[in-house]
This record gives sequence, C-alpha cells and structure tokens, in this order.
Amino acid sequence: MNIAALIDWPIEAIDDAGLALWTSEAIVRATSGTANAHFQVSGVEIDSRDVLPGDLFFALKGEAMDGHSFVETAFERGAAAAIVDRPIRGPHILVKDTFTALQQLAKAARTRSHARIVGVTGSVGKTGVKEAIFAALDRGSNGQAHRSVKSYNNHVGVPLSLARMPERAKFGVFEMGMNHAGEIASLATQVCPHVAVITTIAPAHIENLGSEEAIADAKAEIFLGLEPGGTAVIPADSPHYWRLRAAAEKQGAKVVSFGTAAHANVRLLDAVQAPGGGSLVTADLGDRRLCYTVAAPGDHWVANSLGVIAAVRAAGGDLGAAGLALAEMEGLKGRGARHTINAAGGTALLIDESYNANPASMRATLAQLGATKATRRIAVLGAMKELGDFAPKFHAALIEPIAAAKVDYLVLIGDEMAALADELGKSAGSDLGFAAPFAHCRTPAEALEVLAQFGLEQGDAVLVKGSNSVGLGAVVAALVEGKE
Repeated sequence: MNIAALIDWPIEAIDDAGLALWTSEAIVRATSGTANAHFQVSGVEIDSRDVLPGDLFFALKGEAMDGHSFVETAFERGAAAAIVDRPIRGPHILVKDTFTALQQLAKAARTRSHARIVGVTGSVGKTGVKEAIFAALDRGSNGQAHRSVKSYNNHVGVPLSLARMPERAKFGVFEMGMNHAGEIASLATQVCPHVAVITTIAPAHIENLGSEEAIADAKAEIFLGLEPGGTAVIPADSPHYWRLRAAAEKQGAKVVSFGTAAHANVRLLDAVQAPGGGSLVTADLGDRRLCYTVAAPGDHWVANSLGVIAAVRAAGGDLGAAGLALAEMEGLKGRGARHTINAAGGTALLIDESYNANPASMRATLAQLGATKATRRIAVLGAMKELGDFAPKFHAALIEPIAAAKVDYLVLIGDEMAALADELGKSAGSDLGFAAPFAHCRTPAEALEVLAQFGLEQGDAVLVKGSNSVGLGAVVAALVEGKE
C-alpha cells in the first residue's frame, strides 16, 4: 500500500475508543461513585463463581444473599475491582446502591456505543434467534459483535449485558424476556435497539397476562425503545400480525415481516430437507432471492431463519455471512442440542429441549421428533409452567402432536401432566386411535428409573422437553453420561 493510500485510510469513531472495557474514571463518571484507586477492567460480573481475572465485580443484593459476602472470593478469583455500597479492602468504587450503579453503567455503555443494536423478544425461539443473529453479525464484522450470553434477558441480565459491551463493538444483540406487562418496555428503553425482532407469539406466561392478545401487546413493548428510524421485524404468519404492525407503526418504525404469507417482506419460497439434516431454504427478499442452509432441524428453524435474515439485513449486516452462520449453527444446550448416547446394541439419539416449554414449542419439537428417522420415538415431557387456569386444556391438547409424531413411548413428569395422562388413558377409543404406552412420574429421578426399565435400544430417538423448573436437565445429563 502506498503512502497516499495510507493517508486516505478512513477514520472511524471507534478508532479513538479505549482498549480496556472500563477505566475507574469512566465508571465514576457513570455511577457518581467514589474510587479508592485507579484501575482498568476487562469484564463485568455479578456472580463471584464466574469471575475471571480482570473483571469488575458488582456486589448486588438479592432477596436471599448479599453480594458483599462474596467480594473476597471475587478478588481471590482475580477481580480487578468491585462496586460496593460500603468500604472494603481492595480496589473499589463506593456507590449508594449497587444495582442502580449497574443500570447507570449500562446506560453509559449504550450512550458511548456506535454499534448497530438489535433487540430480540418473543414467546418462543428468542435465545436461538439471538444467537443466530449474533453469529451472522460477528462473522460479517470479523469478531466485532457483542451479545447477551445464555438467557440474560431480565431486569438484571439486560443491564449486565449492556455494561459488558465494548466501546469498539460494531454490533450488539440483546435478548429481552418478560413475565408481566411493562417489563419489556423497561428493558427496551435501556437497550434502545435500531432493529427490534419479535420471533413469535404463543401462550407462554398466559397465567399472568390472561390472553394471547395481551401477550402480543407485552411483546410489542419492544418497539417503545426503538431508535428514531428503527426497524421492526415481525412474523407475517402470526394471527397477531396486524396488532404487532400497528404497535410498531405507532412508534414510527419501518416494518419488515417474515414468513410464508404473501405479504411477507422476507418470504419463504421453498424449504427441503438437507442431506445431513436441517433444511435447504430459498427466500424472496423483494429485490433478490437468497438460498442458504439451516443446520438446525425443524420447520420452526426454517421460520426462525427468515427472521434472522430480515434482522441482519435491517442492521446492515452481511447476508452471505448470515447464510454461513445458519449453516454452521448447531442446537444450543437445552434448546435443540443433539447427543449420541449409549443404548442396548449401540447408540441412540437424544434431543435436548430441556430448558423451556410452552404449547407452541412443544408442538414444534414433537413435529421435529416425528420427522426424525428412528427405530422408536420416545418423548420425555415435563410440565409446561405459567399457564394458570389454561394448563389442563393445553396439556391435554398435546395428545394431537404426540399422535402425529407417532411416538412409541411417553414419559410424563409433573402434576400438570395429569390432564394429558387422562387423555392418553381414553385415547385408544378416540378418533386419534393413539394407544402408545406411557408413564406418569412426579420427578425427573422417577423418569430416569422408568426409562431404565423401558430400555433404550440402538436407533431410538429420545426427546426431552419441559419447563426449566421441572429439572429435566438432570435427565439429559444422566443420559449423556451413560447413567440411564
């Protein structure tokens, strides 16, 4: 490269950004706290068990525990400093309230950032979609994308994820969840996304909200935080499409829809099963067609991929990188990860969907099980929580997708599954004609005993799915470790 070209090299705003995540001076400015030393930090953490060398530890107060009791542990693990509400030994910043300080640092991170921000919410699939959008933007920006890890999507996880965002990041992807109306509005006004994505609307948390319409309104609160001129990405096939669109347009957002509907801006033209699993997808983006592979199996991931493509394009990302990311992205732990496990005569397939469950995701994953080639199909299903008075109806209705999936053996866990057990008990004489053997257990430990008695064989496919509080992660762990 010649000297003239070097002189004309474009200068970007992030070129002046510091290399450290935070300096003590910047934290003091953000929190109005008092520092007892000069320091720099490379990360932010609230759990002393997860502290890495160079982290800033926030001593948050919870209902059961006070983070100040773990400050010494944080320093032993290599914390560079701590945010506290009382003087301690070691580098620290003294503030009035540590949680307020975390929110203030999150606000400072968002204010200083030049990144394009994507916010993701929805009843089903938001963590997987968030991860896919991040993978696409990170690949396209050579590692300069940031996202909320795991399911850090609540009133603590969102500000923590914002506080962790490097000043030099070119993209940020944040997940937002809720149990009650008003919660996403609070999170969205912290994240202030340029692109707001709603994956789908389903009766998750209907116990607290009362109806799907109320759930749609609660999810649509994400549009309240949109930056001026921002884009709303919404599911075109949802029965609540027009409700979501109206909420987005009320905030002045540009609306981009995705799905199979004729009016979808990112519209599915074709999807066929890929040779190694997953799907080969062709989508119409209006001005072009895009062909790509989705590694994750299931029709729900075909739909998710359309939302990912729409979000990446709206954020100014690379569509080629998005296609490659979708082709390489495997199932997440508790959300579709696939394991080969020991079984009599060889091995069996374990599909880990143990992290969460609601009526829509149950149907989607049972359909996925039904499409999986297997000698026998076994479903270990835990109760779906937060359905309130609707619980018996939604649990009993699972008999239809179970029958459609041609499940050979069922293990049900939790009191809420009694309604489904009753349906199964009388299903032999019904139009469904479904009479597969089943067991109804109280605990995951009992479910493991029942599975051991049933006996897994070579070629079996085992789906494990339920709400996280049921504890089916223990079933997955035991099967993966070969303790079934």
